Amino acid sequence: MAGDVTDTGTLYSPAVGLVYVFNLIVGTGALTMPKAFSGAGWLLSLIMVVFLAFTSYLTVTFVIEAMAAANARIRWKKLQSLKRSGKIKEETIYQEIDNPSDESERKPLLSLINEGGAKPNQTKADFYDITERVEMGKMASMFFHRIGVLAFYVIIAIYLYGDLAIYAAAVPKSMRDVACVYRPANLSCNATVPDDELCWGGNTWKISRMNAYRVFVAAFAVLLGPFTFFNVQKTMLLQIVTTGFRWLAFGMMIVLAIIRLAEGKGEGHPVIADFSGLPNLFGVCVYSFMCHHSLPSLVAPIRDKSRLTLLFASDYSLILCFYALLSFTGIYCFSGNHFEDLYTLNFQASCDPKDSVTNVVFIQYFLALFPVFTLSTSFPIIAITLRNNLKTLCHRPRRPYPWAVDKLVFPLVTILPPIVVALVTDNVGFLVSITGSYAGAGIQYVIPVCLAYYSRKQMSNTLGPHIANKHKSPFKHPIWFILVLLWAGLCIAFVTVNHVITRQ
Repeated sequence: MAGDVTDTGTLYSPAVGLVYVFNLIVGTGALTMPKAFSGAGWLLSLIMVVFLAFTSYLTVTFVIEAMAAANARIRWKKLQSLKRSGKIKEETIYQEIDNPSDESERKPLLSLINEGGAKPNQTKADFYDITERVEMGKMASMFFHRIGVLAFYVIIAIYLYGDLAIYAAAVPKSMRDVACVYRPANLSCNATVPDDELCWGGNTWKISRMNAYRVFVAAFAVLLGPFTFFNVQKTMLLQIVTTGFRWLAFGMMIVLAIIRLAEGKGEGHPVIADFSGLPNLFGVCVYSFMCHHSLPSLVAPIRDKSRLTLLFASDYSLILCFYALLSFTGIYCFSGNHFEDLYTLNFQASCDPKDSVTNVVFIQYFLALFPVFTLSTSFPIIAITLRNNLKTLCHRPRRPYPWAVDKLVFPLVTILPPIVVALVTDNVGFLVSITGSYAGAGIQYVIPVCLAYYSRKQMSNTLGPHIANKHKSPFKHPIWFILVLLWAGLCIAFVTVNHVITRQ
């Protein structure tokens, strides 16, 4: 994400790409979706999540269009380099542009710059083929001015800081709720234990649940923070294991909620609409549909890119159905007054076994510790990504960083702010809402619109109108740019006003 042209890697089929996109999008945000649905009402939430899924898909098509334009720009630069070296003549380039269907001119010219590795007699290359993985930071440097590139990295950095804060709060909170077994006798089984109550009770360890949470935050920072000082890469085995954990946990929660509802034990009575819950729902949904910053890594290796828009439309439809199933079973299964911000915590054992969703101890502990399994493995990767973005943001041309700044200052600046935020609050839903509402809206709405607009304008001036971008968004009219920006501005303003009013 720090931004350059990188290796595409091993190619895979569109079906595999669909699975990868599905796994990327459905993550931490899904765990906060049911409570957001409960707070905003079932009908209002359904309308909003459908609309936000559509706008997210719309801006995904903008990013794909910009990726194709970036590949075309790279090819054009290579053609110019070949012309300057005398390997091809200038008129040959313009013959290619003016006669894109002329087979005699097309094959020899573009076979010189065909990065896809196919033989000239097997493929007909196109300027807008997506064969190189151009990261978003590189696209920003291609199509934005200096201020735009700076704004891009600032937004990315803020979003990643929010991501790390969410992880640094979710993991210790899950561990705290498993470790703290004390429950006051005067507290009903369905009530949430307050943070100022003792963690273990008795006279030996007089530590409150909030302080126990902070101890786990400190332990989390000590165990995973050092990875920020090094370079770590995900392995295929790690991805397979965490993906298996994710789908096992989500499947368990949906099935358990359906069984409880079928037995007539559902406690939820959600309202139709509650507009006070809209700001939180907006932030959660934006965060839950986020994949834009990782699109180059997902799209470039897909072997057949002729139906990318259909692929993503199918993916978003499946994800929308999954979110609706998870959230609707949740809001009717659990009472809104006792909804945990992390959905997995609703499946913990109750003081009355009859009130527990399940009495299988393994399932109770597996779901409670599910965020620990999955988020802990992603935390170092996101921290290293943020560290690299901060280095790029503060980069000074021809002036390398001193060793202490490069190896110590940047990792500390990366890891300390999210840990401090996690020490202050354990409200994961609030952190998701803030991250999604502001930085998430910038990444999901503003940046894709700007990339599509400026790439379309620049490549039209460079290649002319004769060569069309075959990956151009189906939403071609410029009015879509205006509508998305107006929607983003309206939502950010609404969320900000709501937060101010709530605090007052």
